[in-house]
Amino acid sequence: MKKNNQSLGAALLILIAGVAAAQPPGIPFEEIGRELPLEGAPLAIPGPYEVISEPAFGLPSHVVYRPADLGAFPSSDTLPVMAWGNGGCAINSTRYGEFLSTIASHGFLVISTVPVEGQGRVGGTPENMIAAFDWAEGENARAGSPLAGKVATDQMSAMGQSCGGFMSVSAGADPRVGTIGMFNSAVGAPNPNAPGGRASTDDLADLHGPVLMINGGEVDFMYEPAQANYEIIDHVPVFYGARENAGHTATVFHPGGGEFANVASSWLRYVFKDDAEAGEMFVGRNCSLCTNPNWETMSKGLD
Repeated sequence: MKKNNQSLGAALLILIAGVAAAQPPGIPFEEIGRELPLEGAPLAIPGPYEVISEPAFGLPSHVVYRPADLGAFPSSDTLPVMAWGNGGCAINSTRYGEFLSTIASHGFLVISTVPVEGQGRVGGTPENMIAAFDWAEGENARAGSPLAGKVATDQMSAMGQSCGGFMSVSAGADPRVGTIGMFNSAVGAPNPNAPGGRASTDDLADLHGPVLMINGGEVDFMYEPAQANYEIIDHVPVFYGARENAGHTATVFHPGGGEFANVASSWLRYVFKDDAEAGEMFVGRNCSLCTNPNWETMSKGLD
């Protein structure tokens, strides 16, 4: 696929006006569920830590993915926090479990949402991410918590897919959030009729750390709107990557989360752990995504 590192121009920005929901009008379900064919696709690369999943103590609306053995933290490794927003603003993150576990295996505390018995049908919100940050801070300080003194509370991130990406933009205004990740997502122009709390392009100005924008290429209906968002962001570093033929669901439901899990974990290692090897995926003339013929990339402001 052709690499485009030039400005896309003001004409592209008009595309953001129609991006007001996870499923824009006229987008069939088949396009939402389109993913990269599994055969021949890159495999997820797990990190050095075995991972456990457990309920968030005292917060029944959330689930935690973390290294099972916390002995390395914080003496020889850091444990940054990543709050995850599901596609469709779904509250149940079970389907993303392998994707989130791969990220956690690289030494991260990953927190997402689960249904609460008797709560009824609800959707995810940016407040769920804020609650995850609050919980991580509380557990880091709580005597008797396995996470006591282990969490890098000064290293927090918000990431999400599709509607979850909208949530990450809203949560990204929180001063604790050092980076966000938008997967198969883009926010639209301000719309008074949008669901309450839905982020818009106005909210991009409130981001204060590097931004990762990843989508599934031209077959992903968020491909061009994400490019338009990229053009708007000019005050913080940003990396844009489109994986050819990956579609809107891409690889997040591949074993271990597939290639997108590798991108997410490498970004977090690069930003929070000063991992030069992980950073080679995004920076430098020969960055691995930039030179991969399956990827279209753009970046600005990155070292």
